[in-house]
Amino acid sequence: MVQIEIDSGSGFCFGVTTAIKKAEEELGNSPTLYCLGDIVHNGIEVERLHERGLTTINHNQLAQLHDTKVLLRAHGEPPSTYEMARQNNIDIIDATCPVVLQLQRRIKRQYETSPQAQIVIFGKNGHAEVLGLVGQTDGNAIVVENINDVKELDFSRDIFLYSQTTKNLDEFHEIIEFIQNHMAPTATFRSFDTICRQVANRMPAIAAFAARHDLILFVSGRKSSNGRVLFHECLSQNPRSYHIESPLEIDMVWLEGVETIGICGATSTPKWLMEQCRDHILQHLETKPQSTVTGKP
Repeated sequence: MVQIEIDSGSGFCFGVTTAIKKAEEELGNSPTLYCLGDIVHNGIEVERLHERGLTTINHNQLAQLHDTKVLLRAHGEPPSTYEMARQNNIDIIDATCPVVLQLQRRIKRQYETSPQAQIVIFGKNGHAEVLGLVGQTDGNAIVVENINDVKELDFSRDIFLYSQTTKNLDEFHEIIEFIQNHMAPTATFRSFDTICRQVANRMPAIAAFAARHDLILFVSGRKSSNGRVLFHECLSQNPRSYHIESPLEIDMVWLEGVETIGICGATSTPKWLMEQCRDHILQHLETKPQSTVTGKP
C-alpha cells in the first residue's frame, strides 16, 4: 500500500499569502493590475494570477507608467521605488511582508544613527528583499553571502550585522562567530537575528518530514531562494528527494519499490500545487491493478 502525505507545514508563508490575497482582491474590482516583479517565486502561481489580469513588470517599465496602480510584493522595495511612484502618480498597493518592513526600518535607523559604521547584510546579492534592505542605506550596506565575503570586511571599524529574513540560521551564527573572532578591540560589533522564525522553523520540521518517508517530492519554483535551501535540507536527510516545479516533472520510475511518499514545498509553493502532484500520482497508481493507494491531505 502506497501512502502519500502532504507536509502540513509547507506552503505559503504569511507574507506571500497576504500579497496574493491583496492581488486577488484588487483584480476582483479591476480587470488588470501591475505587480513589480514576480509576486512569488513560483512560475505556475504567477501564471495563474496572470490569467486573472496580473501583469508583472520590472523597474524600467515602472518608470514608464503613470496614473495607475502597482502592487509591491512581499519582498519589499527600496525608497527610490516609492519616490518614482510618487513622481508618476502611481497608486501603490503595498504588500511588503511586515517582517521585512520592520527590518527595513531597523536598518534605516541604524544607518542614520551610525553613518560611519559598516552595515552588513547576510543575504543573496541581487535578491529583491536584499535590494530593498540595501536601499535603506543609500546603497552603502555591504552584502555578504558566505565566509569568504566576510573576510573582506574591515574589522577595525564598527560592524552592525543583519540578515535577509529567509536565510539559514546556522550559517548566520557561523558568520557571527567569525566576525567576533576577528574584530579589533577598539571596534564595536553587534548582530541582529532578523531571520523570520516562520521560515527558520521549517528547516527542522522539513528535515523530520523527509526522514520519515521513502521518497520526497519537493515542489518549488527553481528561482526560489528559500526553496533551494529547504530542498537541500530534504536531500541531506533523504537521498531520494526530487525537486520539481509541477506534476509533469514527476518520473513514475521514482515510485518503484516505494511505500511512503512525502510531498512538501517552499514558502512560495501554493498548497493546491502540492495537491495536484499528489492527485497526479494517485491517478497513475490507480491504473495499476496491483497497487493499493491512500492519500493524506
